[in-house]
Amino acid sequence: MRWENLTPDSEHSRADAALFGAEAVTTRTFDTPEFRGITFHEIRARSIVNRVPGASRMPFEWTVNPYRGCTHACVYCFARKTHSYLDLDTGLGFDSQIVVKVNAPELLRRRLTSRSWQGEHIAMGTNVDCYQRAEGRYRLMPGILAALRDHANPFSILTKGTLILRDLDLLRQAAEVTDVGISVSVGFTDEALWRTVEPGTPAPERRLDVVRALAGQGIGCGVLMAPVIPFLSDRPEQLRATVRVIAAAGAASVTPLVLHLRPGAREWFMSWLARHHPHLVNRYERLYAEGAYAPKWYQRRVTRQVHELAQEYGIGPARAGMPRRVRASESDRPTGPTDSPVAEPTQLTLL
Repeated sequence: MRWENLTPDSEHSRADAALFGAEAVTTRTFDTPEFRGITFHEIRARSIVNRVPGASRMPFEWTVNPYRGCTHACVYCFARKTHSYLDLDTGLGFDSQIVVKVNAPELLRRRLTSRSWQGEHIAMGTNVDCYQRAEGRYRLMPGILAALRDHANPFSILTKGTLILRDLDLLRQAAEVTDVGISVSVGFTDEALWRTVEPGTPAPERRLDVVRALAGQGIGCGVLMAPVIPFLSDRPEQLRATVRVIAAAGAASVTPLVLHLRPGAREWFMSWLARHHPHLVNRYERLYAEGAYAPKWYQRRVTRQVHELAQEYGIGPARAGMPRRVRASESDRPTGPTDSPVAEPTQLTLL
């Protein structure tokens, strides 16, 4: 394994200075059912706040990722490529060789107190899930959330993990002093599809329980409807079923995102597709012939359908950088001649 290739910005791009040295790595395995077959590489990182390259499509500039690799094992995960920087396999290796930055909370607290830090928004869950199974053992997020709360630093979290509810008190405390954005990823409700394409994640219904729980505590939560998987979860009746349960869960917003297949993820996903849906291989090769993203016409069609359904069910798309707040009821909204309707934006965002 080439630890020297894991750099401060290598979640998004390659850089020169190593994030940590090989001497800082402790490798562990745990003989428990939930971690059987998984290897953890505990490291003391040199940096935890990463700057997103300017060319990125992401609507944020700074990220914190306490883990690398993910036991959620989503076959489409775009972060798979990052494992190749360590000479690790981007398939099974990504699912089972997990890098744990055990000093993430103290590094973050140090960064937030530095004179150069200006209190910018920090996004989490953007590379791999910060509430994956490993978080139940390593408990890095409470320290991270406490540091952000103590410095009133705005942040957002994207997750498929129900473990976020463990930290509900910290999230509530942080929301009292700064902008907190929470999004849960639920791309579809098909149970058979979920079991094969996202085998290590909580079921979609359990994730929607997170939305319900947060809304019940006054913490608005949006849903990133991602990925919408061409020919497998994109039929009109499937989109309707998904938006309907998202609305019923009390989501503050819903934002669709069509599957994209970057190098590393593309090979693993196409291998999965050939095993489970071989009749779709040629259709995917044509649809993604131009690169990692589906054609604009296809993305626009899905976006329009989801937004129309969201309007029908009383929810809207997410605004980039917007904290997830519970929407005011009709009776709470001001009325009068000065009111004017505001059009909902349709820009797709990750958070």
